[in-house]
Amino acid sequence: MMSERLDTVASLANARHSCRAFLPDPVPEPVIRELIAIAGRAPSWCNCQPWTLHLLSLQQTNELRPLLREAAATPAPDIPFPAEYTGVYRERRRETARQLYDAVGVEWGNRQESARQSLRNFDLFDAPQLLILSTPKSLLPYSLVDCGIFLGGFLLAAEAVGVATIPQAALATCAPLLHRHLDIAEDLSIVCGVSLGYARPDAPENAFRTDRAELKDFLHRP
Repeated sequence: MMSERLDTVASLANARHSCRAFLPDPVPEPVIRELIAIAGRAPSWCNCQPWTLHLLSLQQTNELRPLLREAAATPAPDIPFPAEYTGVYRERRRETARQLYDAVGVEWGNRQESARQSLRNFDLFDAPQLLILSTPKSLLPYSLVDCGIFLGGFLLAAEAVGVATIPQAALATCAPLLHRHLDIAEDLSIVCGVSLGYARPDAPENAFRTDRAELKDFLHRP
């Protein structure tokens, strides 16, 4: 039987989802700082803690939003994206897209409408605040593992206090803009952004939930 603490973790993990429609109300900065501090307890290789965060205010987020839209036309990530998705990874990606398009009424195969929905990433789904996560280029690729552990802790902590989030690798394609506009040092690689705020409860894109693989699909005993 699960302990009470494990049950709490399981409840948060099951409830967390990527929010794709936010209310305009910002999260109080002391709350965000507390969530970041909790995430900062994440383990890392040799305790090097290779994560750097830039937290944007409501005004800064609103100023950045149209610039992201423009920068998205010429993607230039610091860290190369996968060349392609194949096999089960491709199918999982396509199924998530299908679920999202069904939720927002986009017919599968309608490239114009699906592209418009994809561009919502660069509107930050109307989130009032944004975090940019970066890591030293000199510590790649293993610092990305540490950043992933940090990010997972942040997302669960946010869920615990009712703060909606969506981690966005898409924003990493705007790395030159982010370095320039936010004065992020060139020796740091942009990993992703995290849009945050409070979820719009009536938004259909917030109603669907992605599936998860069964344990037998990824747990093996040699």
